[in-house]
Amino acid sequence: MTELHASAGTGLGDADFTVFPDRADAAAVARSFARPGSRTLTHASGRPWLVGHWHDDEVVTASARDSAIAVIGCCRIEADELRRAAEQLRDLTELDALARSLPGSFHLVAALDGRLRVQGTASGLRLVFHAEIDGVRVTATRADTLAAPLGLDPDPQELAVRLLWPAPYPLFETSLWRPVTAVPPQDAVLVAADGRSARHTRWWTPPEPVRPLAEAAPLIRTALEEAVDARTRQGGVVSCDLSGGLDSTSVCFLADRSPARVVAGTWPGRDPADSDLHWAELAAGHLPDVEHVIWDADASPLVYEDLLGIDDLLDEPTIGVMDRSRVLHHLPALAARGSRVHLTGIGGDHVAWCSEAYHHRLLRTRPLFAVRQLRGFRALWDWPLGGTVRALADSRPYGRWLADAAGRLCDPAPSSSVASGLGWGTAPRLFGWATTDTERLARRALLDAAPTAMPLHPDRGMHTDLEQIRSTTRIIRQWDRMAARAGLPMAHPFLDDRVIEACLAVHPAERVTPWAYKPVLTTAMRGLVPEACLRRTTKATAAMDAADGLRDHRADLLALWADSRLARLGLVDGAELRRLARRPTSPGLSDAILYSTIAAEVWLRGLSRTHARTP
Repeated sequence: MTELHASAGTGLGDADFTVFPDRADAAAVARSFARPGSRTLTHASGRPWLVGHWHDDEVVTASARDSAIAVIGCCRIEADELRRAAEQLRDLTELDALARSLPGSFHLVAALDGRLRVQGTASGLRLVFHAEIDGVRVTATRADTLAAPLGLDPDPQELAVRLLWPAPYPLFETSLWRPVTAVPPQDAVLVAADGRSARHTRWWTPPEPVRPLAEAAPLIRTALEEAVDARTRQGGVVSCDLSGGLDSTSVCFLADRSPARVVAGTWPGRDPADSDLHWAELAAGHLPDVEHVIWDADASPLVYEDLLGIDDLLDEPTIGVMDRSRVLHHLPALAARGSRVHLTGIGGDHVAWCSEAYHHRLLRTRPLFAVRQLRGFRALWDWPLGGTVRALADSRPYGRWLADAAGRLCDPAPSSSVASGLGWGTAPRLFGWATTDTERLARRALLDAAPTAMPLHPDRGMHTDLEQIRSTTRIIRQWDRMAARAGLPMAHPFLDDRVIEACLAVHPAERVTPWAYKPVLTTAMRGLVPEACLRRTTKATAAMDAADGLRDHRADLLALWADSRLARLGLVDGAELRRLARRPTSPGLSDAILYSTIAAEVWLRGLSRTHARTP
């Protein structure tokens, strides 16, 4: 296997590529994907295998006889180990075990006897798509890469789905372009030797949540240590968020044990009630070798900032554009301090805690325990007794829940969170600015999906946990591309598959409780993170930053709706959105219900800026 254009490349953390079968017709298609600065890995025949952009530190390859394997991303595997796997490979399904054993976050690509296998991560942080182009099955890490040569416009129904708040599984995991197929994160795509036919095969299954916390805690700690080590073992300088929360604090203490020098950054909140800085300084006091940088709270961008200036290449709408300026603002300063990668605590909320919906099953298997817990949650979340009883009595299968949601898209939002907290999730809603066309398209999508939709797990709690992880990684995936473009790649150890597995294996009775805050993480980190830092039981919400941003940037929102692409498509009422922009204190806006609409509008404008055909 040879590599062409050795001097070409891209920034670390910005890898994206397409994969081609070993055929003459595929080689002709591959040539249309080559761009200035792109790189190519070839099959043994010399034909293109992978074409795209990656950094030398992000790829490990090996080949033997009729097989070849490439790992692209962050992974601790060495070339010799990968070569042994290639030598022993007799069937592409044998790679399931390898994929489930490696720490880090990466794409795995393999070729064997003319067949291909491509997969991302179970978390959904690294995705895979495929489409037929000129009779060849082409696989890619981005949907828009495949849509562009096909000359496709985004599908109106897919756009309508993205206007739901929130879009439920599996609707948010489809491609915006119908001929481009999204591969579910738990699956790999196998391309046959004919270079055209393809099928999906499952490589990952969530663990059963049965492990006692005392037994699981050392495994969780080890998984987190390996995830941080995968980013820090090369030494140099790395940076970390240090919000003072349990998640980022844990990552900082793990990074401090590595060969790398650590710079930790803290954004104090504008809200006087925000205690982040206190807890961050408490942690920094136990980290004498860590350089602690405290940013000016008033210099922190607000939510909704610079929406009109976003020109990132995104392959789907993301509500992450609302916080883009906040996420990226400090990265150049950290890069100037020498940081080569920025570690966050994102994902800790999703794996070190879990959904209260597990009590739907616990009530039937451990009724006395569940009743005691539910009393605590009712007091904590102010759940009414009647609503709690109805939610626990609801035994609808997931498909029926989706179908029922289709008929209630424009109903008022429920006054309590109990139905979403103990059910299959938050029922999707459309709001007053959505048109009847949007309602019709979104309802049709839900009804089409309902008959065959299967939950991510039979248990409502595990389904909700997995859905929350995967909906979050859709946002983080786009932030990662933005961060790499800004000059400093980000990494999220809590969202590595091995960390997710270790946490999800804990029995829900010990993972979620109204009586303790993140017991999984505090137990796993005890002895590494000082006890004083583990005592925190609060979390900042940045609600003031969101409210201030909505008020301060209403002129940008007005400009956004002045020539709305969504309005041109007949999906929103531009006049109603302009009215709301003039009244940022309107009831409901503080609950982020505008986010999905803004995300879709910003994305469509981005398509125009990149000279793609506007729908």
